[in-house]
Amino acid sequence: MKLYGFGPTRSLRALWGLRELGADFEYVSVNLLAQENLRPDFLALNPAGKVPVLVDGDFVLTESAAIVLYLAERFPDSGLLPAGLEERAQVYRWVMFAMTELEQPLWRIAKNSFLLPEDRRLPQDIPLASEDFLAMARVLDRHMEGRTFIVGDRISAADCVTAYLMDWANELHLADGFPNLRAYLDRMYARAAAPQRIAEAFASVQAAGGTGAGLPVRQPA
Repeated sequence: MKLYGFGPTRSLRALWGLRELGADFEYVSVNLLAQENLRPDFLALNPAGKVPVLVDGDFVLTESAAIVLYLAERFPDSGLLPAGLEERAQVYRWVMFAMTELEQPLWRIAKNSFLLPEDRRLPQDIPLASEDFLAMARVLDRHMEGRTFIVGDRISAADCVTAYLMDWANELHLADGFPNLRAYLDRMYARAAAPQRIAEAFASVQAAGGTGAGLPVRQPA
C-alpha cells in the first residue's frame, strides 16, 4: 500500500489508521506548497488535487475518513471496526459526527482566517463557526465522561478520525473548556502508534524550507 500525504493535513488521520494496524505501507510526500498535488500524475489519482490518497494494489481511495474506515474493514482482526452490528453502527455514527459537526466549523475558521484570499474571507463567520464547534464539542465531551475511547473499550476508526480534530481544535484554543476532551487528546497522542501532533508536523514543514502558508493547521496569531 501507498499513502500519499503531506505535513499537518488530514493525512495524519489516515497515517494514524495505518500505524495502529501495523500495516506495511509506503508514505509518499506530496508537497502542497510546491503544488505537486496539481501535477497530472497526482490528479490521475485524485482529480480534486487533495491529500491523502491511499493506493492498495489497483484500488485508489481518497477522503481521509473513508480511508480509515476502509483500512478497518480491510484488516478486520485489528478491532478498528467492531464485529457487532450495533457497536459498529456507533463507530459510523461518531465518524459522521466528527466530519459534519466538528470538522466543518474548524474548516470554516481556517478558510476565513488564512486559506482564502483576503478579499474573499468572511471574518464575521469565524466567531459563528467557533460557536458551532463549541456546541458540538460539548456533546462529545459529555459522551466521553468515564470513557477511554469513543466507542467500546478499545481504539476504533472513530478515534483515528476524531483525535486529529481535537488536536486541530487545540491549536485554535477551542478545546480549553472541555476537560474530558483534553484528557482524551492526551491519551490518544500518548499511544505508540500516534502520528505527529499538528504543531510538530507544521514545524517539520517549516524546517524543510516551506512557510506552511495555506495549510489547514492553525489560526495565525
